Amino acid sequence: MILLTPDLRTALRANDEARRSAVMAGLAEPDFVPLAKFFNPVGAATWLATELAEDGDTLFGLADLGFGTPELGSFSLCELGSVRLPFGLHIERDLHFESRLPLSTWATWSRRTGSILVAATLFQRGVSAARTELPKPD
Repeated sequence: MILLTPDLRTALRANDEARRSAVMAGLAEPDFVPLAKFFNPVGAATWLATELAEDGDTLFGLADLGFGTPELGSFSLCELGSVRLPFGLHIERDLHFESRLPLSTWATWSRRTGSILVAATLFQRGVSAARTELPKPD
């Protein structure tokens, strides 16, 4: 599977350029909506990407390796593409992923619940783009 289509690559690059322009102008960094979700089809690892650096390899977003500690940061597209999993599988991109929630909301709830996947379940159960306050999980 091709992890990034040309259109997705262009959108991720545009976000990176917009963030860099904001920083250069002394403005607050934008809180982008994740544009791509990558996942391990035989494990819990999940990545949400909002930006792609000039090098065409460094993605920025939220990474959850399945250990209960999702983190904001950079990760390599080439490394995601080079992962070899059991049964001949590879890291995949969720072709149906869409979000209206900004990365900060994903990060807050993923950290609170310990998982991007659990946060996604909560969002599917009724969190709208306008409502980011949920009751604290047990």
